[in-house]
Amino acid sequence: MPNVTFKNLNGHGITMAATINFPADFDESKTYPAVVVSHPGGGVKEQAAGLYAQKLAEAGLITIAFDRSYQGASTGEPRQLENPFVSTEDVSAVVDYLTTLPYVDSDRIGAMGVCAGAGYSANAAINDRRIRALGMVSAVNIGQMFRNGWENNVSDAEAVGYLDFGASARTGDAASGEYSVIPLAPMKEEDAPNEELREAWEYYHTERCAHPNAPGYALARNLSQIITYDAYHKAEAFLTQPVLAVAGSVAGSKWMSEDLMARAASTDKTLHVIEGANHMSLYDVPEYVDQAVAQLGEFFNRTL
Repeated sequence: MPNVTFKNLNGHGITMAATINFPADFDESKTYPAVVVSHPGGGVKEQAAGLYAQKLAEAGLITIAFDRSYQGASTGEPRQLENPFVSTEDVSAVVDYLTTLPYVDSDRIGAMGVCAGAGYSANAAINDRRIRALGMVSAVNIGQMFRNGWENNVSDAEAVGYLDFGASARTGDAASGEYSVIPLAPMKEEDAPNEELREAWEYYHTERCAHPNAPGYALARNLSQIITYDAYHKAEAFLTQPVLAVAGSVAGSKWMSEDLMARAASTDKTLHVIEGANHMSLYDVPEYVDQAVAQLGEFFNRTL
């Protein structure tokens, strides 16, 4: 399970940090299908993405979990930038790297992600035909989440204040030379509006899965990109690859998986609902993760 670094070819001068996982019977003289695994917003590769990458390698796949540009062990300033367009292109930057590895079959590359990483993976699959199959776990379209709310109860027009806030933050950043931030998950337990999001605080800020590279926030200036971003933009025309979305039956975010199912042009698309799981359960609760991995392993082995 080597840690690797490589140049991101997208023109921002970033060096990406990633971890590659190999199947138990790995033979460097052979070629294998590979899956890029993207982490949730505010997270890093050592958390949910790394867990899924490890378990999918046990299903016979090469997997690579990576830190997005400006985050984790990848380089780039300012830290914790969460520009969704950059994050989408990061997935393709990892695909670029995989195509240079002699033991990866470049015609058998898939992408998956957890939470916002699933949305970025979907957007990358729409844009990048080298991604032959798409997997999603607790998918979040980060633009939808910010403008429409966790449970899809806010209209687009009601979210215009976020654009005002982002614009003000940019002006403040320019004046002060320091960057204002916004939480991607509750920063304090008392900030959580419900039990599901209290679990998000617990995941990122307690011994459950806290990591020093995962502070759980983004830059307020990124609201200028996030609010108008649609991870599923033009899925109706261009997302023709096989798609598997895994969501919890009691997840407040499940509607974002359902939305992609409705919109994707793919004729091979499945929403697998895990009974009793919420959004956060699928990050690390063994009972639910194992069910998700069983579905994803079969899916990628069938489609790649």
